[in-house]
Amino acid sequence: MIDLQERWSPTQADFDAFAAVSGDDNAIHVDPAFCAETTFGRTVSHGMLLYAKLSGMLKRHDAGLAQVSQTLMFPNPAFTGEELILNIKEDAPGHLRMQVTRAQDGAECLTGEAVVTC
Repeated sequence: MIDLQERWSPTQADFDAFAAVSGDDNAIHVDPAFCAETTFGRTVSHGMLLYAKLSGMLKRHDAGLAQVSQTLMFPNPAFTGEELILNIKEDAPGHLRMQVTRAQDGAECLTGEAVVTC
């Protein structure tokens, strides 16, 4: 059974690198001056960057796993410099539950499920 947990504090450099690779350079992710004037007050992670970190955890655990499907939701923002807790748990063979929460307040930034095969 898979039961993985890591902690990560994303940086602006992480957001900028993901924007460069993905092409998603929305100001909410890459422009701290712009974000200072928004409700968030600082830059917000790309949701798929959070998922990419989970995917990397899974590949480090077992490089032979292949993902068949996923369902993801991003109910709360993840910010630069704020520690996140990344979790992957296998509920049944090949069925994973994924979650990213903010360490400070427990708010869920990503919730999802995935199906994997060997």
